[in-house]
Amino acid sequence: MISLPDDSATAVDRALDAVLTRLAERAIPRGASALALIRAASEATIGGKRFRPALVVAAFDAFDGDRDAAPGLWDVAAAFELLHTAFVIHDDLIDRDLERRGMPNVGGAFRSRARSLGVGDEGAERIGDAAAVLAGDILLYEAARLVAVADIGDDQRVPLFGLLDDAVLVSAIGELADVEQAVVPGEPETTQLLSTAHDKTAVYSFCAPLAAGAVLAGADAGDRAVLMTVGADLGLAFQLVDDLIGTFGSEAQAGRGAGADLREAKRTPLISLARETAAWPQISSALALAPTGPIAVRAAQRELHESGARDRLVALIGQTLASVRRRAAELPAEPRALIERLATGIEGRIP
Repeated sequence: MISLPDDSATAVDRALDAVLTRLAERAIPRGASALALIRAASEATIGGKRFRPALVVAAFDAFDGDRDAAPGLWDVAAAFELLHTAFVIHDDLIDRDLERRGMPNVGGAFRSRARSLGVGDEGAERIGDAAAVLAGDILLYEAARLVAVADIGDDQRVPLFGLLDDAVLVSAIGELADVEQAVVPGEPETTQLLSTAHDKTAVYSFCAPLAAGAVLAGADAGDRAVLMTVGADLGLAFQLVDDLIGTFGSEAQAGRGAGADLREAKRTPLISLARETAAWPQISSALALAPTGPIAVRAAQRELHESGARDRLVALIGQTLASVRRRAAELPAEPRALIERLATGIEGRIP
């Protein structure tokens, strides 16, 4: 959808490497466990798409930012990658996942490490969970520290910290709501699920990175406010497409087994919309069987499609992106083109 050019990717990676090298050097005197924790946190940053740093840089360039006059750009962009990595580490712990991108994540690596030291399964689980919490905490702090020490003006640093504050708080609230909606008895309303979809993704993945790049480029408050509004809708649309991918997407699209959300019985806006149709009794029966295997998954997919729930969600995504385009018309030409590129990229992900 959007990526860093090679020269920008090198600059962001250099900023990340400086953070991780500093952490490793400080950990070495504190023993093998400390160094293993930093190495695991560092490995969690490998292989990412650098999407959020790309948004920071793209927004900076779109508002005619002068890279030579903004040496702190790369530290701020890297801060959003550290923020994302911290959230991913914590999210894996919440979801009880032990792998990420086909490799052991922090929790999985520390469980294996504990067993190699003679620890039993219960103790290994406890150590793995603790390592995931602590690695995520360290990277959250480092994201804030990068903004604090970046070579930028104080008139930029204050609004950047405001963006970071919102990103952390809203994302945490969204993650908790997601867990509660999964386990609390009763069915959440569609509006609640949409609010959670927004909170989990929109602020830290779209609003804050776009606005951060604009702040560094010297964009005025009005344009930054528009970016926050369109970022909110872009993030919601992105998450709703993710829900479609989790239900209808291929294994290549989802990065996991096809129909994974059905096998895991996730309560998504798609399922909530299906509950509002006359076909819900058949859909409910099909969903109950979906965890049993691929044939049952395909049956559930078919019921959801035929009920019209998929089409309703696609229409909602379209309405959300139409709102993005209307509001983006208030922006100058280059930022408007960036928003259009993002909206088109989200549409292109619909399975």
